[in-house]
Amino acid sequence: MTPKVYLVGAGPGDPELITIKGRRVLEEAQVVIYDRLVSERILDLAGDDAELIFVGKETSFHSTAQEDINRLIAAHARRGKRVVRLKGGDPYIFGRGGEEASHLHDEGIPFEVVPGVTAASGIGAYAGIPLTDRRYSQAVTLVTGHRMKGEGLEDLNWAALAGLGHTLVFYMGVANISEITGKLMANGRAPSTPAAMVSRGTMPGQRTVLGTLSDIDVRCREEGVKPPALLIIGEVVELSRVLNWSEQALDESQVPIDGPLKSFG
Repeated sequence: MTPKVYLVGAGPGDPELITIKGRRVLEEAQVVIYDRLVSERILDLAGDDAELIFVGKETSFHSTAQEDINRLIAAHARRGKRVVRLKGGDPYIFGRGGEEASHLHDEGIPFEVVPGVTAASGIGAYAGIPLTDRRYSQAVTLVTGHRMKGEGLEDLNWAALAGLGHTLVFYMGVANISEITGKLMANGRAPSTPAAMVSRGTMPGQRTVLGTLSDIDVRCREEGVKPPALLIIGEVVELSRVLNWSEQALDESQVPIDGPLKSFG
């Protein structure tokens, strides 16, 4: 096999959501360099002889610095190995895949990117929240709720985000949920806007906390929500009450939805 690096998205958690190509290159890998959010069941897809290397990245704590990860990937590729850099979700959506691909390009090392199901679409589907729905939202914006070390969220254009009026999805937003919701309301987004925090999305133990911009932070504290979790804001969130197939059985007496659901009560 020709030495090459594959930047592979493992999907949002459920191991059955990895793509066919992602599974194939993982099975063929000689070295697998993986993050904290990659489950054991996905790692089990790697060959018996594959070397597994944990680089454990999570919000506010990196067991291995990004620059060292870049060098590690390149070093194994130069030794003639077929390397898989395995990440949760999609490598190019808040996954630093662009930084790693740029380093490989600069080093003259061949690579491919294997997209994965990003957390927003996968977790939204499992929580019964379609990110777009022509009745409620014509667009969706993905935002990081966590910045690089030493940087806050104040440099985001909160006025623009609050004024969009469509679905907003914040990745890695648990620690900063009060700041996120506060800035959106301060810039004009209605406090009554539906909001949901989904923890352990697509995995056993998934839990969806429902509320509004004005109280979702309090509800999450009361429920003890911990990362990994995804914050979804917008009218589509109310659909979770009837479409959340992964956490509850639908009541057969529910009538079809003809218009916006009423606010949570």
